[in-house]
Parts: sequence; structure tokens; C-alpha cells
Amino acid sequence: MRLHRLEVTAFGPFSGTEEIDFDALSDAGLFLVQGRTGAGKTSVLDAVCFALYGQVPGVRNRAKGLRSDHAAPGAAPRVVLETTIRGRRLRLTRSPEWERPKMRGSGTIREHHKVLLEEFRHGGWTGVSNRIDETGDLVGDLLGMSAVQFCQVAMLPQGEFAGFLRAKADERRKVLEQLFATEVFANVEKWLADRRAATGRATAELAARAASIADRVAEATGA
Repeated sequence: MRLHRLEVTAFGPFSGTEEIDFDALSDAGLFLVQGRTGAGKTSVLDAVCFALYGQVPGVRNRAKGLRSDHAAPGAAPRVVLETTIRGRRLRLTRSPEWERPKMRGSGTIREHHKVLLEEFRHGGWTGVSNRIDETGDLVGDLLGMSAVQFCQVAMLPQGEFAGFLRAKADERRKVLEQLFATEVFANVEKWLADRRAATGRATAELAARAASIADRVAEATGA
């Protein structure tokens, strides 16, 4: 997966609209996200995760809302992420659930979680899905990881990696197999184990036949 551009509006600590050009940053290879406490470093990663999966890592996902408390009353929270996954250039636009002021009168109206998944084809953006479940399934299939697994292996600054290290061996194995595509090695290991078992059975059968023949020869010769 390669990130190209991230745009956040009224999300987390960002009251307005902020844009990050990851292509410009990655031209030099590795880059560092740094800043003072509260500057929004974690929220940048949260925005990436939210765009992909519709949720953020850890306990922050159980927060009442992802909309910025500092945004203007009618400003809609939104995250836009352009990324390439397995050769497919995608653009995900998500808005978390939030309470907006009524157009008439007082009070608020709840706006539900919305998503739009587009793919760049033939020189333009083409709509793929606006369903939350369908988009989640497609992203999960392309990345080969669930939201929990993605947070464990990709969102290292969130502290989730410590949970991955403490996980049971079977859980870590499944994540690593998906992350590094180790299925081919697992298949070779299984094939070798099956061949060893089959060879062992064949050897035992031949030994039993040889012993049976030796017994009959001994009977016939009186030895």
C-alpha cells in the first residue's frame, strides 16, 4: 500500500481543512511525523485508518465522536484518502457520525456514517461503492488484513504493537502469514510433512512384508 494524499476536515484536533501530500514526502524515501504533544500526529494516523476501515485504533474508537470540537457548528467532518493498493489507485471519502444543527429551528439532527469509494480508471475517478460494509470488505481483501490486524502491524505509534507481541502464538502467526504472504512456505512445510508421513507408512509396510517373508522362510527351512 502507498499513500498519496490525505485531506481532513473538522476531524480530531483539525477544526478546518488540512492536506498532506504523501507523494512529496515519500520522494526522499522514509519520512518522520513529528511534533509537540497535541499537535495532531496521532490524528493523522487515525484519519488514515478511519478512511480505510471506518474506525480508529484502540479506545479512541469508542469515543462519542470524531468530529473536531473546535470546528464551526455546521462544518461536516470528512476524511479523504488517496492510496494505491495492489496496483489499484483508490480514493476513499468518509464522514463519521455527527450531530449537525437543524436547517430550521433549534436543535440538531444526526448525520450517519457515510462513505464513497472511487477508483482511478481511464483518466478519471469512477464510483465503486457507497456502502459501508461493501467498502470495508473490499479494503480488507486488498490489504489482506482486518481493521484490528492493520492497527496491530501498521499503527505502531498507537501502542497496539505491544498487544500484538503479547498475543497468542496462533494469533501472531495468522497476522504474519497475511502480512508477509507466507502461505507458500506453509504449503511447502505441509507437503514435506505429508511426504514424511507417507514414506514412513510405506517403510513400515515394507518392513512388515520382509518380516513375514522371513518368517515363512524360517518355517520352511526349520531354522
